[in-house]
Amino acid sequence: MPRIADRFRGFLPVVVDVETGGFNPRTDALLEVAASIIRMDDFGRLFIAETLSEHVEPFPGANIEPKSLEITGIRLDSPLRRALPEKEALRRIFQPIRKEVKDTNCQRAILVGHNSFFDLSFLNAAIERSDIKRSPFHPFSSFDTVTLAGLAFGQTVLSRAVQSAGLEWNESEAHSAYYDTERTAALFCSIINRWKILTGF
Repeated sequence: MPRIADRFRGFLPVVVDVETGGFNPRTDALLEVAASIIRMDDFGRLFIAETLSEHVEPFPGANIEPKSLEITGIRLDSPLRRALPEKEALRRIFQPIRKEVKDTNCQRAILVGHNSFFDLSFLNAAIERSDIKRSPFHPFSSFDTVTLAGLAFGQTVLSRAVQSAGLEWNESEAHSAYYDTERTAALFCSIINRWKILTGF
């Protein structure tokens, strides 16, 4: 039976998207984080197993650019946000990921993202602030769907890449961590599964 641990050299791909208060992971707030856990079926095809999502309280002294809130549509004062401190939000996201890593005999998770360096940099900064001793993710390696989609479809913008893969895209739902993570995960699975059809790998 095919194992996901054998497909990616012992790494478990986990798709992550963050929404933030700007572009600087050291100074700007982490506001939302979502993660899609990827599994492999009996035929070696990837699929989304579950998606985790948390709203995050800005850390003390965090910078939040008004333009970022305008783009994401996040309302910090909304009672529906139910935001958690960074450490608790990360704990809730990381717990199922750690379990999946163990259950699949993987060594650790590897972050998959659209411009993955951005998501990983914000995640690593939050991990450091929260004094989390060991992240389930590789600290610097990642899989970037911008690169993969550029290769597979000649597209680098997430919405265009998703549609080029024959998947649905709803612009009104974009820029929430949950939606963007699920679409990025669907794109990643589509590219890897097509590669399997083409090459047998």
